[in-house]
Amino acid sequence: MLLHIVARGRIGRGPEADLVDRYLARIAWPTRITELPDQGGRIPPPLSPCVTILLDEKGAPLGSLPFAQRLGRWRDDGMREARFLIGAADGFGDADRAGADLILGFGAMTWPHLLARAMLAEQLWRATSILANHPYHREG
Repeated sequence: MLLHIVARGRIGRGPEADLVDRYLARIAWPTRITELPDQGGRIPPPLSPCVTILLDEKGAPLGSLPFAQRLGRWRDDGMREARFLIGAADGFGDADRAGADLILGFGAMTWPHLLARAMLAEQLWRATSILANHPYHREG
């Protein structure tokens, strides 16, 4: 299953981009990042079937293990793509939220989009590691 991050805004070069690259390079699953301008731009057509996950301040926080289990279930159900959408500064509207399969939040605090991208990349690495029984994730 393709893990596809579709993000508004350009990350450029810097420590956040290095973190994203570092974690995505560790994932054995196929990954892709699509960067779009803050407004407009063409979102590539999804692989079908596809599951859409919005990263949104109104989203529910999910622990690492339940997140991994959900990814594993989607993979096992034959989803070809898990598409993670990171919006622009104004976030997503109600119509976007209504069309999502999951609305995911990283807690009650507001995170800069560049850090949210790095945090997502780390959680994708952690989730795929959990599913592969890799010792990276340890329950405390």
